[in-house]
Formats: sequence, C-alpha cells, structure tokens
Amino acid sequence: MKEEFLPVPLIKNEQESRFEIIVEGYRGFIDFKERNARFYLVHTEVASELEGRGVATALIEKTLEYIEQHNHTLIPLCPLIFAYIKRHPEWKRIVDNDFKGFEK
Repeated sequence: MKEEFLPVPLIKNEQESRFEIIVEGYRGFIDFKERNARFYLVHTEVASELEGRGVATALIEKTLEYIEQHNHTLIPLCPLIFAYIKRHPEWKRIVDNDFKGFEK
C-alpha cells in the first residue's frame, strides 16, 4: 500500500454492506455479505477520479487486514480481490477452507 493511504481510515458501512475508504472526497468500496464469521467479498469499485493511483489496492489491503483482525475468513468472489490474493498468496491464510477457487 502506498504510504499516502496508510492514514486513510477503513469504514465498515453496515447499512450498505460495504467497506469504504474516502480519498480526496471520492469513495472506493467493496460490497460484501457477512454470514457466520465469513465475509463474501462481491464487488470492488473505485471512483474514476482515483483510478491508477493505488486506491483499490489500499482498499483491498485494509479490508483483508480488518477481516484478519476480527478473526473472520473470506470468500473472494470479486475478480479483483481473487487476483490480488493470487498475486499475494500470503493472504490465503484468511481465505475460508470451503473456498476451492485457488485449486484450479
């Protein structure tokens, strides 16, 4: 994660079922479903004004850290998050054992 995003707080928006960060007034978010200590990460989106600056990476990393710190597991349904974990296999440690997508 770029150093400039370290102080940006992650918001767990329960009402919208999203993890969010706000950078320069623009929002990035990951839609999720939470069930039985599992987070199903469904979709990631960053405002076009923030694209190419590492905001999505910061959002993903902050979300994965949140999930790990709260002793939950994840099901990476979002292609961007799936690809991120493939590139950073150390994060497989929090992928739920029932998710078999990385075995293909």
